[in-house]
Amino acid sequence: MPGSRRLPLGTLAVVLTFGTGAVDVISFTRLGEVFSSVMTGNLVLLGLAVARVSAPLAVHTALAFAGYIAGAAVGSRITGPPRPRGRVWPPRVTAVLVVEAAVIAAFTGGWVVTDAHPDGAWQLALLGLASLGMGLQSAAMRGLGGRTKVSTTYLTGMLTGVVAGLVAPGRSEFDVRATTILAAAAAGAAAGGGLLLVAPRLVPVLPLAALAVVIAAAALHRAE
Repeated sequence: MPGSRRLPLGTLAVVLTFGTGAVDVISFTRLGEVFSSVMTGNLVLLGLAVARVSAPLAVHTALAFAGYIAGAAVGSRITGPPRPRGRVWPPRVTAVLVVEAAVIAAFTGGWVVTDAHPDGAWQLALLGLASLGMGLQSAAMRGLGGRTKVSTTYLTGMLTGVVAGLVAPGRSEFDVRATTILAAAAAGAAAGGGLLLVAPRLVPVLPLAALAVVIAAAALHRAE
C-alpha cells in the first residue's frame, strides 16, 4: 500500500545533519569565520564585532542572519504550519529540500569557480547562499511537526535534552536518535575539514549528497 511504511526519520535527520556540519565548516573557515546554521553562535560573533568595531565581522554575521531568515521564511511559507497529525513526511517538506538542493548546487558552482577560496563579493554571495540553504532546511524539519519534531541545524536544545534524559529524577533514558544526530554534526564537520585539506573543491559534495539521499528516500516512499 502506498505510504504504508514510515520513513526512517532518525536516519534521514542524521544524514542531513552530516551535511550541515560540512556547510558550517565551509562558512567558518572560508566565508568570514561565521556560521551558516548556528545563529546563536552568530549572535555572540555580532557582539564581538561591536566590541572590536569590526565592520567585516559585522557584515558577515548580518549577512548570515539575513540569509538564514530568508530561507526560514521561504521554507515556512512552503510547508505551512507544523501539523500535529497527518502525514509523517508531508510532500511540502520534500519540496523545501529540493529548493535547498538547488541553492546548495548554486553555492557549489560559485565554490568551484573561485577554486574553493572565495573573497570579496564572492565570499559574501556564497555565505548568503549557505545561510539561505540552512534556513530552508530548518523550516523543512519544523514542517514535520507533531511527534516527529527534530532539528538538523540548531542542536543546543537537543544536547540539553540528551543530558536531561540521563540525569533527571525518575526514569532516565538515553536518547539514541538525538545523540546520533549530534555525532553526525561532528562527523560532517570532520569530513568537511578533511576535504578542505586534501580536495577543497569537493567539500560541497557532502551536503549535496546528503540532500540527494533524503530527497530520493522521500520520493521512493511516495512511490510505494
